[in-house]
Amino acid sequence: MFEPVESEARNSTATVVDLFCGAGGLSYGMKQAGMDIAAGIDIDPACRHPFKTNVGSAFHEMDAAQITSEWLASLYSADSVRVLAGCAPCQPFSSYSRRRVDGNVSWELLSKFSSLIEEVRPEVVTMENVPRLTRHPKFQEFIEVLKSADYEHSYEVVHCSDYGVPQKRRRLVLLASRLGTIQLIQGDPKDGDRPTVESAIGHLPGLGAGDICDSDPLHRSSGLSDRNLRRIRQSVPGGTWRDWENDLRASCHLRETGRTYPSVYGRMRWDDLAPTITTQFNGYGNGRFGHPEQDRAISLREGAILQTFPESYSFVPEGGPVQISPIARMIGNAVPVKLGEAIGKSILEHLEDAHGD
Repeated sequence: MFEPVESEARNSTATVVDLFCGAGGLSYGMKQAGMDIAAGIDIDPACRHPFKTNVGSAFHEMDAAQITSEWLASLYSADSVRVLAGCAPCQPFSSYSRRRVDGNVSWELLSKFSSLIEEVRPEVVTMENVPRLTRHPKFQEFIEVLKSADYEHSYEVVHCSDYGVPQKRRRLVLLASRLGTIQLIQGDPKDGDRPTVESAIGHLPGLGAGDICDSDPLHRSSGLSDRNLRRIRQSVPGGTWRDWENDLRASCHLRETGRTYPSVYGRMRWDDLAPTITTQFNGYGNGRFGHPEQDRAISLREGAILQTFPESYSFVPEGGPVQISPIARMIGNAVPVKLGEAIGKSILEHLEDAHGD
């Protein structure tokens, strides 16, 4: 039987294991905050390169269902405060998910995460997820697990722009600790300090639809059909498909029900936040992902920057193939780096208070 080291016997140095780490947005942000990242775990082999290359820590390609408490515990330094990050994917809640599911959703990943918490009892736990998760009974079950394992916890739905992310993105952030009260640090909600689309990506070289930048293979955009090229040329920043001539409107838009979907086939505005970057941001018709002035959807690099990945963040090996959909999925699924940094700073401040440093 696995016997964890008692929290009182651990020093104030913290190490992080990032379960469901993806391309490393959360880990990279926590590392920027000053935390030590022990390892990342994800089932997607495409995440190996970006995680290892940018975060610089071990990557384990594993199905979460196969993880044992003994193996997970072995990833931590012997005497460190153990931090477990677990952003379990909740695609059924995504408004842009291609897969529509009924009420019989499998919650195995969230349940596995809570089981590992019960068995390993890391000193600190963090989870980032979609806001709607808070309204589901499974979330309340997760909270009860934390309570029964002697964790103090807090959670809130935050506007990521308050933390320097140039998106209209809202996310659930949960923090829990066996060492005392813990909360996410407050962001800066002042509108004048928020970044804009222009401040984030306005400096990048211009592209046409389907073009690739010579100096950055990730700065590439998806091609557009002749019809969609005509549509985007009639689109104005912040506008909708209602700006088009009638012959360009889709049949669903002409029906009464289609009038409630103004947020597709739109252009971003330079002076505003970007919409939430989803796994399908590379497609002009999948949301308000049109470039503010160029006749195309935003590029992979632009999507990554709007997720606050640094411009140098490597998603594929140098000279390797750049597949748009898999990379867009990694970028859209990522925790924004600056939100990850705020989470890391919150944990470090908590540990300073807990250890009286």
